[in-house]
Amino acid sequence: MSGMSKNLGHWQWEEAASGAVAGFTTVASLHPLDVVRTRFQVNDGRVTHIPLYKNTVNALLTIGRTEGLKGLYAGFHPAVLGSTVSWGLYFFFYNRAKQRYSKGGSEKLSAGYHLVSAAEAGGLVCLCTNPIWLVKTRLQLQTPLHQTRPYSGFYDALRTILREEGVSALYKGMGPGLLLVSYYYYVSHGAIQFTVYEELRKLLLGFKGKEGKTNIPDDKLLQRPGNDGTPKYMSSWHVVKDTVRFEGFPGYYKGITSNLLKNVPAASITFVVYENVLNIFKRARRKD
Repeated sequence: MSGMSKNLGHWQWEEAASGAVAGFTTVASLHPLDVVRTRFQVNDGRVTHIPLYKNTVNALLTIGRTEGLKGLYAGFHPAVLGSTVSWGLYFFFYNRAKQRYSKGGSEKLSAGYHLVSAAEAGGLVCLCTNPIWLVKTRLQLQTPLHQTRPYSGFYDALRTILREEGVSALYKGMGPGLLLVSYYYYVSHGAIQFTVYEELRKLLLGFKGKEGKTNIPDDKLLQRPGNDGTPKYMSSWHVVKDTVRFEGFPGYYKGITSNLLKNVPAASITFVVYENVLNIFKRARRKD
């Protein structure tokens, strides 16, 4: 029994470590598109310190020309920290939930249980990492048009927000985050993504003649202050009303091109890296 528990413990940490490596790789590859998406989403026509861009390509070229590589990778440190931690925690919580619902692996899980497990993991990750994403968003919105740069880096931003806005400010935007999770691991999107991943994985394993069962051993708008440092939006509903008022229905789809260009390959990179790193861990364990 102790041997089984030891193997299970190794498996859980291998899952977490594989997820962390996958998260790091994805952010390192696609971060400039995340910067562009953030700039598009927060520009409602009333902000003077965010440049206007014609499209995603124009945004990438403009940021690269005016701000250099530093601008394209603005907020990279909190992004890579958050992504690495989040994917590691996500896979860890997700597989712990699957283990619990399958009663230690003795029962095969349905798609519904995969959905619940992924949603549960997403909620826990959101609670743990929202402060990191908030800091990342603030840093991504610092441009050369600022007369002063409010934050010199991740730790300075964290200290400044805590000192000037309090602990509660670190959890701005968590409500929308719990409802809509992009590749930064929140609940609804992540739950659907993981459920589809599990079902396709079972089909692929079945196609290869293996067992078909699963192996078991930013909302951006709420996260930024106004130009004078006061909160620009007081709640999710305030964001909804002001977006319609000043931008109309198309305002809800700003940044969708850069978002699609980022998220489609991001999902592929994440799962491909995760599976390959996990296989490396398994082979190393078998040799021991």
